[in-house]
Amino acid sequence: MTSTSLPLTRSVGQFVADLSPNRLPEEAARIARMGFIDTIGTMIAGRNEDSVRIMTETLAPGDGPATLTFGDRKAPAPEAAWINGTAAHALDYDDVALRGHPSTVLVPAILAEAEHLGSSGADMITAYVAGYETWAELFRRDSGLLHQKGWHPTGLYGAVGAAAACAKLRKLDAEKSAIAIALGASQSAGLMSNFGTMTKPFHAGKAAHAGIMAARLAEAGFTANTDALEHPQGFLHAISPTGTEDRASDSKAGTEWAILTQGLGIKKYPTCYCTHRAIDGILDLVKASPIKVDDVEKITVNISDYFATVLRNHQPDTGLAAKFSIEFCMASGIVAQRVGLRELTDDFVQRPDIQALMKKVEVVTTSAYDPELPGAAPHDQVSVKLANGRTLEGQPVARATGHPSRPLTDQQIFEKFADCLDAGDSPIPADVLFKRLSAIQSINARDLTAPASTSRA
Repeated sequence: MTSTSLPLTRSVGQFVADLSPNRLPEEAARIARMGFIDTIGTMIAGRNEDSVRIMTETLAPGDGPATLTFGDRKAPAPEAAWINGTAAHALDYDDVALRGHPSTVLVPAILAEAEHLGSSGADMITAYVAGYETWAELFRRDSGLLHQKGWHPTGLYGAVGAAAACAKLRKLDAEKSAIAIALGASQSAGLMSNFGTMTKPFHAGKAAHAGIMAARLAEAGFTANTDALEHPQGFLHAISPTGTEDRASDSKAGTEWAILTQGLGIKKYPTCYCTHRAIDGILDLVKASPIKVDDVEKITVNISDYFATVLRNHQPDTGLAAKFSIEFCMASGIVAQRVGLRELTDDFVQRPDIQALMKKVEVVTTSAYDPELPGAAPHDQVSVKLANGRTLEGQPVARATGHPSRPLTDQQIFEKFADCLDAGDSPIPADVLFKRLSAIQSINARDLTAPASTSRA
């Protein structure tokens, strides 16, 4: 599909232009549908968060064709993507892959622009795969850990992936698709130093907005250099932590489907993914041996030094900050025997027993990494020392529940979706919207977001 004689930016542009619904592997379409389901669930769950309210009030978008968080308010597509992307990532409950959160950028961008264009669901799924494969093409070219450099990959890769997705949705030719990708690259942004605040989900929303604007500008004749990815002063070299990025090899987009090998990790817990293996460990431990808070002398968590850097909040006092605290996750696991939406609230985090238990958590790090999970230790492990001298040893956890190798069941996916819609006071019943999304390729974008009483789906 893609000419290997082309340099990278042009090659990816050619791939995007050539991609069509009938070329997609069935499993790629299934994974993309799952990305839509999970992201729209987390978007609705996050719709009432302060970050979304402030974004909406500050942007103050006028009327338009795109729906804001599946409610009754409409806005122009770029602003809708910005707000919806922020909502989808506000709770840090959205899916993970490729060192970031692809769907929380791609889905809001595609959905908003598809409503504007009246696109089919099949075209939306194709645009998602175009964006995912573009993101994956960048991801595979640098083994360095962007987080350690201070970059948030979702904001960096996301702007480029969303540009590719929107170029596909607008059916741009290869030249204009490459220009859109270059424009997306110049809008890449996101700093690790803002994790645990409203700015982290802002990264996702801004990347979705960037993707729409990049494709629109390219279509209108805006110019950009079509070597923006591989140029010595281009995207890949600019963001590389080590300067050892691959700028020369042929693109694999369209010849090897990354979405089939990388997939999506669907989050079971609404916290940073770096906490998930340890949460599995503590929950398995308390299920096997119920632990009384007063009996705990010390909780030891073994994780990578990279995970420890990301999990920067050691004594959080808000639900938002607690999402990036391994100490909180361990305390919640023991006190509540779960880590869910109702635990990620300011009131729960501030409880005296939670605050006290967090101080008993010791983090032990390793710099040995799993070659298949960049930045992760071969496994994470939790142990709890009790006041009577007994130590409860948890099992090593190499893959979190929800990882493609340990997928959630269909029932668990629906339960998470329904829980998210309940948390966000969804105006559309969970079963109605889930049915629409499960059949997304046979309906169009406007039917997907229509109120329950008016939809033909």
